[in-house]
Amino acid sequence: MGVRVPGCALLGLVLILALGLEESAEGCTCMAAHPQEHFCSSEIVIRAKITGEKIVSPSNSSSPYMKMIQYEIKLIKMFKGFDKVKDIQYVYTPVFSSLCGVKLDSSNKVQYLLSGSMWSDGRVSIGLCDFNEPWDSLPMSLKKNLNYRYQMGCDCKISTCYTVPCSTTTDNECLWTDWLLDNSLSGEQARQHACVKRSNGSCSWYRGGPPPEKELLDMSDP
Repeated sequence: MGVRVPGCALLGLVLILALGLEESAEGCTCMAAHPQEHFCSSEIVIRAKITGEKIVSPSNSSSPYMKMIQYEIKLIKMFKGFDKVKDIQYVYTPVFSSLCGVKLDSSNKVQYLLSGSMWSDGRVSIGLCDFNEPWDSLPMSLKKNLNYRYQMGCDCKISTCYTVPCSTTTDNECLWTDWLLDNSLSGEQARQHACVKRSNGSCSWYRGGPPPEKELLDMSDP
């Protein structure tokens, strides 16, 4: 069984950004990404309850680094991946955090938003560099964005603004300014906004309100 964890890299193989804005855990280095970018780059995005876990390893390998955590889940809702699978009973992640393995709470049957990819044998892989968060910790706007707005903006580009000046270079680009304004990559734009395509082909941030129908401007609910 091969281990494929998109977006993750071992320390020493990837250069650290000058500003040190990636998330790291014992050798797993992840590039900063807006929740919408996670959604658009993932093959599978689901809401699920963790009901159990166990350690598994490929039958042809005795290496501890090949061991995986097999999380048993109860699928509650699928936001992305309908074209690949109808039901999911298990998700897999490396045992070691240095290989981007993610630890989930299986003791209290916690619900999570899980995103990841599929192996060629149909199993679903998740990791630290994917967007895996307790469902109850997510704001309502982000939950709504999972249903339609993120998908509407998958042709848009989200560019992270770390220092001034920064500006868009194309019409289909949204500037992510949470770090600049809040010194955080989990600020209002990450938690509340979606970058969606307007009727003229350009992209802009959208927050709250009913699903966009015609031309969108940068707007928010009162």
